[in-house]
Amino acid sequence: MLENKKFGMISLGCDKNRVDAERLLDVIRSHGYTITDDISEANILIVNTCAFLNESRKEAIDTVLECDGYRSGALEKIVVSGCLPEKYIEEVFPSLTEGDVFLGCNDASALLEAIERSYREGRVNFVGCGNEHAEGRVLTTPGHYAYLKIADGCNNFCTYCLIPKIRGRYRSYPIEALVKEAETLGEISELILVAQDVTRYGIDLYGEKSLVRLIRALSALENIGSVRLLYCYPDVIDDALIAEMRDNEKVIKYIDIPLQHSEDRVLKLMNRKGTRAEYLALIEKLRKSIPGIAIRSTFIAGFPTETEEEYTGLARFLEEAQLTNCGFFAYSREPDTPAYKLKGQIPERIKRRRVRGLYAVQEKISAARLKNYIGKTVRVLCDGIDYENGRFEGRAYFSAPDIDGKVYFNAPEASQGEYYGVVITDSDSYDLFGRTEDYRE
Repeated sequence: MLENKKFGMISLGCDKNRVDAERLLDVIRSHGYTITDDISEANILIVNTCAFLNESRKEAIDTVLECDGYRSGALEKIVVSGCLPEKYIEEVFPSLTEGDVFLGCNDASALLEAIERSYREGRVNFVGCGNEHAEGRVLTTPGHYAYLKIADGCNNFCTYCLIPKIRGRYRSYPIEALVKEAETLGEISELILVAQDVTRYGIDLYGEKSLVRLIRALSALENIGSVRLLYCYPDVIDDALIAEMRDNEKVIKYIDIPLQHSEDRVLKLMNRKGTRAEYLALIEKLRKSIPGIAIRSTFIAGFPTETEEEYTGLARFLEEAQLTNCGFFAYSREPDTPAYKLKGQIPERIKRRRVRGLYAVQEKISAARLKNYIGKTVRVLCDGIDYENGRFEGRAYFSAPDIDGKVYFNAPEASQGEYYGVVITDSDSYDLFGRTEDYRE
């Protein structure tokens, strides 16, 4: 029934969602079906959705509606997968009639059966009908780096967050399965470990924190050049992890710690573990233990009842912490979360102003830090070509893909996935610019 059908994919949301999309693509490829990058050619189009925020849900629905326009061409079926149907299937299955097949976050193994059923019977709901953690993947990143999702779900229950309601309780994947998956990815310059909280890896499965054990197993693989850590929660970062980051040459000296706020009262309302003083102490400890470590974080502005004084306190925290990279988000009031019911909701215009103010503070910090690299040589991983400006682009160790700044550089030639010494000649508040030593204008 599916012979001669072409499959297309649109994946929305985070890097964890990207991994789920890659598993869906592997199911298609492993059965010998064609995958096309041109969605106008697709007979079957998969929209892998995010539902973390109201804006994410709107984007997902809008994307499905836009895709429906391709039915005048080759398109026959739209598959709606991921977080949106996982959490909201009772709402979207009756209303989002443009979708033919609905799958949850871990239903890759049910994909083809669901599509075949749809061709026979019409619209179908297959949410919850698959087997979690299929091993195969078709990488949608450039070939030299990949994400490895080491766990799903979350047990932290932050009062603003829907993830436990969407993804369920925290579930670690076995080390043996993760090592096997990493081995199949090919030659990877940078393997990026992700989960809602990577630092709690293994507690549910092995009865103890096992991230260090996993890092060592992955570092032993010959096809893995380096390992980067995202989403490390501050209350679970311990001496063993710090020592492993310091001593393991394959671990990139970079850590993403989603702090979300700095002021104690707001942190308590968020159900975040830790205080301003503890966060600053952790940052100082990391810098003393691992010289040159890059520390990234994210923060929420305009949480219910956040005062102007608490907002300015967060801005002062940024100046004191001097973090390498930061992202800032306006609080999103999400139904089915405890914070939704809190009194003292902040008007949107004030939330937006506070986000802009925080970005302005961090922009000055970043600009000053990057200016210090001018005249120095930085080791850069080439990610590809900036065709618009006729130069190469890449990243230093202190930048993760898509979320942090880049290094743009001129060179006689450069290959994706290779490292180069780049002499920095200029900077702005986000990126570095330079050339390799052998480049001559």
